Amino acid sequence: MNFNDSDIHTDNNDKKVIGLAHVSPIRPMPKVGAVPQKTANRLFGGMVSHSGFQNVFSIQSNVDPLDLLYDFSSIAKSKSSMQDVYYLLHNIAVSRLGLSYSALGTVNSQSNCINLQLLDRIGNSFNSRALLSDNQSPIVKAFVDKIPQTVGDSKFLKIDYVPDSKALILPMLYQGNCYGVLILGYSELTQQCSDLLQVLVDYLALHVACAQFNEISMLNGDADILTGLKTHRAFQEALSKEIKEAEKTDKPISVVIFDVNNISQINREFGHAKGDEIIKLVAEKIKQNIRSIDVAGRYGGDEIALILPDTDNSEATYITEYLTYSLSCCLVDDVGSIKVSVGLATYPTCAREQEKLLILAEQAMIISKNKGYKNGISTAVNAQDINFWNEAALDSFASVIAKRHSQLGLNFEEELVDKFHSDSSNSNNHMIDVVTSLAGAIDAKDTYTKGHSTAVSRYSEALARALNLPDDEVERIKLGALLHDVGKIGIPENILGRTGKLSDEEWEIMKQHPVIGAEKVLAPVPSLRDLIPMVKHHHEHWDGSGYPDNLKGEEIPLAARIVAVADTFHALISDRPYRKGLPIEKAIEILRIGAGIQWDSELVRKFIVIAPSLITTIEH
Repeated sequence: MNFNDSDIHTDNNDKKVIGLAHVSPIRPMPKVGAVPQKTANRLFGGMVSHSGFQNVFSIQSNVDPLDLLYDFSSIAKSKSSMQDVYYLLHNIAVSRLGLSYSALGTVNSQSNCINLQLLDRIGNSFNSRALLSDNQSPIVKAFVDKIPQTVGDSKFLKIDYVPDSKALILPMLYQGNCYGVLILGYSELTQQCSDLLQVLVDYLALHVACAQFNEISMLNGDADILTGLKTHRAFQEALSKEIKEAEKTDKPISVVIFDVNNISQINREFGHAKGDEIIKLVAEKIKQNIRSIDVAGRYGGDEIALILPDTDNSEATYITEYLTYSLSCCLVDDVGSIKVSVGLATYPTCAREQEKLLILAEQAMIISKNKGYKNGISTAVNAQDINFWNEAALDSFASVIAKRHSQLGLNFEEELVDKFHSDSSNSNNHMIDVVTSLAGAIDAKDTYTKGHSTAVSRYSEALARALNLPDDEVERIKLGALLHDVGKIGIPENILGRTGKLSDEEWEIMKQHPVIGAEKVLAPVPSLRDLIPMVKHHHEHWDGSGYPDNLKGEEIPLAARIVAVADTFHALISDRPYRKGLPIEKAIEILRIGAGIQWDSELVRKFIVIAPSLITTIEH
């Protein structure tokens, strides 16, 4: 029996609506530009033949409900996503029930709307939306009231190219909750088909509810929602467990970190959905190609990490190269092949502590990324092959340390100092190179003082020469000035980069850097011990109000007084988080005011004379 749009019927128990009421008046939704997109034919191409469906429009009265439901359920149970179930439902609606289109409406709580994806009879796809604040919209009515609605035409969709027809809007209900709507265009619809469609929509609602439940479970569990890999927390726990086991068995463990190249650009140009698609593809490809004992986790936004138990450096290198090659063979629409940057570190040869092992893998990955951008290819870098003191390694190290310092405290930086101690024991020229690299790493830790150590070294050298000091003393002052802030390696970034005034506790921490530099960094190196007075006392004041020892006047070593003037001048003319750099005239005026109070008056007088030439020849 056919029903009219104006009829509505319910059974005595009010279990469900049999007929559907015409909705009037309808306030039009805000129009969303509806441009035909790529056809979706390929999405259900082949589905007809595999399921036994005939690719003709059946007469609804001849549809066998049990056959249709059996066909639907036999295919739907193999579908893992709501989208696939919807495509199947759409195919049945148009090929077996003769409907003209279907539209899936899902709720976006952040945008407070229902997003619509409409497919027509030949698979063309269109998008629109209904604002949940639009109480007159039949879509919103069906969703909010949880009651089916009928509309006399398709104009309410505000989508061009869609054939005009009557529309049936079915809420997706499960256990009293509405998870969205399904809209179906028709010219004629029997009661039997209406009931069939409601059953199919209920199945779709069940699928959505289960998917949401799984997402919540994953949030509270160990699996990442997007990739299905372990979460960052679960990955860290797994690595901790593997390292403890390796300590007992004396077996190696390798850690590999993959980073997808150009993901930010892909997100900007093609949308975050495309970026997510690539991350999921990388995760799936890695899962397919690793051993059962290996552990994969989502390490960051576009970073995926691997734990390779009982795998030494050479074996891990082979696995990494194979995975990198496999990913490069994956082609993504509009993007091309997947390119990744990969860093590798092995326990115990690279490090024994978990955090240090991860940092070395990250450092290698950043170096790899820099290489990959230059060459336009996927690259992999092994932490064992890194020259720790070259510019790329120091920059990458500083980048990782800056990101993780709040978690690490001083421990990892102590290892950096250990490397400095061991490397600086070689030739004098090598020691100078290492000192220069170390100073650069310290400056890089605080982006606002990058280049500060080099500038202070040059200013100090110029002032020392203006005092006619011997050449060997000038070279010593030049080197000491380069390391004057070496103790900042032990100061957290949240204090170094503070834009406002430091608290009393933070200021006490900051004042420790001269002692840290002198005692922890320089004292263990015999050839550098004569630099200790400069590093330890460059913050002493002429009037005794400085730190750490409250020295005054000529109690302060001359070299330290020279570095103090140079350090202050460069700080004054440089940009800081809390102010722009001062003009040279203002900086000179501040030095002049503080002469005899904070700085040696004679040194200030000499420096004021040479300062303009220093700015001209060095800063520019």
